[in-house]
This record gives sequence, structure tokens and C-alpha cells, in this order.
Amino acid sequence: MLRRPQILFAILTCAVLVTASAAQQEAVDRLRMVDEIDAMLASAGNSGVARLSPRVRAAMIEVPRHEFVPPQYRSSAYGNTPLPIGHGQTISQPLVVGLMTELLQLTKTDRVLEVGTGSGYQAAILSVLASEVYTIEIVPELGEMARANLEHLGYSNVLTKIGDGYQGWPEHSPFDAIIVTAAPNHVPPPLITQLRSGGRMVIPVGSFDQELMVLEKRADGTTTTTIIVPVRFVPLIRE
Repeated sequence: MLRRPQILFAILTCAVLVTASAAQQEAVDRLRMVDEIDAMLASAGNSGVARLSPRVRAAMIEVPRHEFVPPQYRSSAYGNTPLPIGHGQTISQPLVVGLMTELLQLTKTDRVLEVGTGSGYQAAILSVLASEVYTIEIVPELGEMARANLEHLGYSNVLTKIGDGYQGWPEHSPFDAIIVTAAPNHVPPPLITQLRSGGRMVIPVGSFDQELMVLEKRADGTTTTTIIVPVRFVPLIRE
């Protein structure tokens, strides 16, 4: 017969094994997710990205997407699909997150602005790849949730703000890169102003028919845009 201390030890051991098993499965799921992204990029052939770079691939394998979705959707966290996060907003599908991140062409010294924090998943990916991340969310409840998620998981180089992302974050500009995760019907002029010369902005633009674009800023302040692929994002909300 097991004594009480032995029973408690057995229960604790079982709990540790279950936790370890869950963590191992999540790691396997993330690797599978990234492999699927690479396969879809290769088969599509029209995005300008044939596969994820080693740095972006490693970041997406590292960041636990399931921590950024509501509990009722965690079983679907590593499927290639957007998921609801409340308040009419979604966490983008992994393929889109990977593609947009790749198009930014980030280096470890870059300072990045994100418009549309959502639950914080994209910001977490950016934090692994860049030096500083500034992210703005207009929905207060989502902004607070994202801040809590990022702090809990230790992404200390991310600064969050609740406000109108259309206006950017001028006091921290210029930014080496800007990513917009909701669709305006035009490229916001304040964001162009806050992008440094030589910088890149990745943004979906359009109302019903939307296109993912890469905007690059020349030294003289003029810009060039490249259309990547058709996309479907929630509209950019403004104050």
C-alpha cells in the first residue's frame, strides 16, 4: 500500500510527465505548421517568397501560437487558419504571418512598428527577429490582453500602446520597418512619414478587393510599391 507522501509524489510525477508530453506535442505541431507554410509558399509561386528564411522559420517554431488564442480554439492553434480572438478581430493564419514577416526582411538591429496588435502573436514573432518592436492596438481589451500575453511570455523588447494605428507612433520614429495587420483603403500618410529612408512597409490595402503590398522608401522620400498577392484582412479601425 502506498503511503500519503508516496501518493503525492506519484501524482506530481504524473503531472510533470503530462506537462512535458503536452509541450513536446506543441513543439511538434509548430514544426509541422512551418513545414506546411513552406510547402504552400513553394506551390503558390506568386508571392515572391519561395520558402521561409532560416531566421523567420526559427522564430515561428519558437513562438507558442497557442498562447495567443482563446482557450476554446487552442486545439486549432497550429492549423493554417485565422482564429477569432474577440471583438470582431482575428489572429492571422500562420501562412500570412510567415509571408508578411519574410517580406519585411528584418535584421537584429531593426526597430519595427506594428499596427494592429491583436492578441500579440505577430509582435512576438517580430520581437525574436528585431531589436525593438512598437505595437499599437485600437481595441482596449485586445491591447491589454496582448500586453499581458507578451509580458507573461517574456517578450521584453516589445512596447505596446492602445490608440489609433493610422497615426503611427511618431515619438519613436523613424522605423526601419512597418507592418500593418488590418486593411485600410489606402496607405496611411503618417506611416510613410515615420518610415526611415531605405525602410520597408508591408500592408494590405483595399476594401472588398484587398492586395498585400510592399512599400519601400527611397532616400529622397519617394516610394515604390510592389503588389504581392490578394488577401483578406479585417478593416483597419480608426478613431
